[in-house]
Amino acid sequence: MKTLENKIALVTGSSRGLGKEMAIRLAQQGADILVTYNANKNQADETVKEIEALGQNAVAFQLNVGDSSTFDTFFATIKSTLEKHWNTSKFDILVNNAGIIAHEMVAETSEATFDSLVNIQLKGPFFITQKALGLLNDGGRIINISTGLARFSLPGYGAYASMKAGIEAFTRYLAKELGARQITANVVAPGAINTDMNKDALENNPELEKILSSVTALGRVGVAEDIGGVVAFLASEDARWINGQRIEASGGMFL
Repeated sequence: MKTLENKIALVTGSSRGLGKEMAIRLAQQGADILVTYNANKNQADETVKEIEALGQNAVAFQLNVGDSSTFDTFFATIKSTLEKHWNTSKFDILVNNAGIIAHEMVAETSEATFDSLVNIQLKGPFFITQKALGLLNDGGRIINISTGLARFSLPGYGAYASMKAGIEAFTRYLAKELGARQITANVVAPGAINTDMNKDALENNPELEKILSSVTALGRVGVAEDIGGVVAFLASEDARWINGQRIEASGGMFL
């Protein structure tokens, strides 16, 4: 049985990597998908085709989550598309996934890197969510993506993890403030994942993958397929009583 029939999900950064896997898993459970991409429209179009092959509807939109000045126009486009293709102005699930990663020691972190992380990893999801609230159905779901690095510390990720810690606090406030609308807000925190964002680092440094596997209870680095199902579950009715929580999907890193 599909758990998300007649639902519509907006998944940011869903043209590739983890976001694509989340979109596919939501579609497998019956949801239609609003796909976003930053620069690569071809990848987004491929994701749309894969979702349509599952029997679901999908539309791709360009979105730079680091530029909040574009959000009003973006959501106006979302609203008009919903009205045109779905005969509604509302959607049900928001997944704030789009982001970047930076590896710089605190002593070497530039303001440019810090500001970019703020805009993309913290300010962007905050104001995307704010702008989305008027289009999000009561009883909907907000799922924010954090990182295991907000719990454990590895040198070089201080700025990145600080933004994600902010997202985790933001999520708890969303859960509190939106409870009257029966909207839940939760965080999924992946551990080390071999996906587009980390692929080069892992493939160029086999020793790194061995180290990460050695500190993970399940003995390996994660893959995108390990995360998509967690997001699909949190979006479902089965997860209706989970709210304001951080779900770490790391295979048991640094237990």
